[in-house]
Amino acid sequence: MGLDPAVSTATRGRHRLVGALLAAISIGAGGIGFTTLVPLGSALAQEQKPAGNTVRPEIGKPIQAALDLLKHKRSKEALAKVQEAGAVANKTAYEAYLVERVRGQAEAAAGHASTAARAFEATAASSAVSGGERLQFLAAAAGQYYMAKDYGKVAELGARYFKDGGADKSIRTLYVQALYLGNNFAAAAKELLNQIQAEEQAGKTPAEDQLQLLANVHAKRRDDAGYANVLEKLVAYYPKKDYWAAAVQTVGARAGFSERLALDFARLKLATGTMRTTTEYLEAAQLSLQAGLPAEAKKIIDEGYAAGLLGSGAEAERHRRLKDMAARNLAEDNRTLGQDDAQAATDKDGNALLNAGLNYVLHGKGDKGLEMMEQGLRKGGLKRPDDARLLLGYAYHVAGRNPKAIQIFKNVHGGNGAASLARLWVIHLQRGS
Repeated sequence: MGLDPAVSTATRGRHRLVGALLAAISIGAGGIGFTTLVPLGSALAQEQKPAGNTVRPEIGKPIQAALDLLKHKRSKEALAKVQEAGAVANKTAYEAYLVERVRGQAEAAAGHASTAARAFEATAASSAVSGGERLQFLAAAAGQYYMAKDYGKVAELGARYFKDGGADKSIRTLYVQALYLGNNFAAAAKELLNQIQAEEQAGKTPAEDQLQLLANVHAKRRDDAGYANVLEKLVAYYPKKDYWAAAVQTVGARAGFSERLALDFARLKLATGTMRTTTEYLEAAQLSLQAGLPAEAKKIIDEGYAAGLLGSGAEAERHRRLKDMAARNLAEDNRTLGQDDAQAATDKDGNALLNAGLNYVLHGKGDKGLEMMEQGLRKGGLKRPDDARLLLGYAYHVAGRNPKAIQIFKNVHGGNGAASLARLWVIHLQRGS
């Protein structure tokens, strides 16, 4: 189980995201009081001059030189100047803060992710840093730890960032991906689900990559129910063929799916355009013939021929024989249609009415067929009422009455696969896809 495209799509922008975080801490200078440019996320650069803080020349001069060197992308030389400043003894808290801050920037520019991360983390922990800056340096440290593939530290700092009031969405994305890549799938699932539910409650559409990543998290956890649920959201919000194929196939592959729903399963595949093999068309047509529904079997066979999956190749003669059989059965069905209606009406349960009514619908006699099916449902005595409602919803769809079909499908319950099929029918019909 797994949604292959989701892995690549959900993680494609990781390095771009980290690059943005690295750019988030940009340090310039304005004399002895240092200017801080902090365009984190979408914020604009703002200047701040620390009040009441002084820097000794033996620290200030090499730090100023390091900043100038960084402006010209000379990171190695900048690091040497930072080392010079760092070697000065008895630094004040503010001096130590400046040294670690510029060290982090220089190490990051030099591509030394681990040491840059530690420097930014130390900067965030300094007593000289303001509350707002602390969040920014926590974010920068998390970005560097991510580059170093230390996903445990990313998750740790990400959690601290949000606990302290951080709200940047890019950091949350980094945090969730670190949980995923660090194999902390339970925490990743919880965080992603909270994000998605918050978006939905606000009337917004969850991001496609969020849903993709959550699908893969559930796949890693072998959480079939969670995986199926996310696929339902994907087809609801982003009804791509690949998502529909995965969603439909997942229903049929889940433990507990009843084989007696094989024809219902095939009907959904036909409706969503996810029936893709010769075998699928053949099996669906044969199931329809066995159910005494040659009108439906003929439609399936015709679609198989139109798709180029029937009528050619080594099995072309077999396909032709099946097509001829469906045609003969349909001719006989047309001749005898309605002969057993009286008997169906007197049966003690509604099964015969349901089956006869569906056959009328498939023959284009929707009003008569739907009324018979409704009578069968009201009569009761049905061994599997949810299966019957699934069939009735399908009949309303075939008759071109989709709003009523949706209403019926929403009342299908149970754990044998009928409810899962019904939910996908609702999504498909609501979108008109």
